[in-house]
Parts: sequence; structure tokens; C-alpha cells
Amino acid sequence: MEVDKDNMFLGANALIFRRAEELRNRMTQAEKELWEVLKNKKLGGNKFRRQHPILKFILDFYCHEAKLGIELDGNIHEIPGQEIYDKERTEVLNEFGITIIRFQNDDILNDIERVKLDILKELEK
Repeated sequence: MEVDKDNMFLGANALIFRRAEELRNRMTQAEKELWEVLKNKKLGGNKFRRQHPILKFILDFYCHEAKLGIELDGNIHEIPGQEIYDKERTEVLNEFGITIIRFQNDDILNDIERVKLDILKELEK
């Protein structure tokens, strides 16, 4: 199936959209805190979406204009095999020109100012 690379969802199906909505309704504390920083174009005037469906994945946060995805790593990322899945997922998204940056939940909860600066640096690239 041909995928429209300009479409911000890249062919995500209805099931992925429903799952994304569920995730928006039960965000982690770290996701809530970062969303407060990103929503309403608060960070450098960039529009971010939360729990954004793209292909068969859901990005924690996504800025389509910058093709930047932000992923927060919590306890699930300690499960064996998760690191490999994350790497493969990032490679697929990179093929569509999407850059992924990752932060630990603790980074958000304990050093949000550094996280903001790191995101702004990535947006300037």
C-alpha cells in the first residue's frame, strides 16, 4: 500500500485512533507535565499533538511541521525486548523523515527546564 508521506497520520487505521484516544484519557504524570509545556504552542510557537497515531504506532507527542516525535520512557521500557522494538520503530519513522527524541519520565518530573531546552534545540535543526 502506498503511503502519503505528507499526511500526518501516514495511514494509521481506526483501531490505532481509538487506542490513541484511550491513551489521551489516561496519561501518566510525566506526560501530563510535558503536555502542559507543549500544548497551545507554548514551546517556541510549535503545535504539538499528544498520543498521535502514525502508521501502526502512537507517538507520545508529535509536531508535524517539524516532523518531530517525543517519546517518554517509563517502566514498560524495562521489559525485555522493548528496547529492540523501540529501535525498530524509530528506524521505520526515520524512513518517513520523522525524528524521534526520547526522555525518561524522571527527566520530565525532575528537570523539565533541561527537557524544554533539549526539545527547542531539536526544533531548531
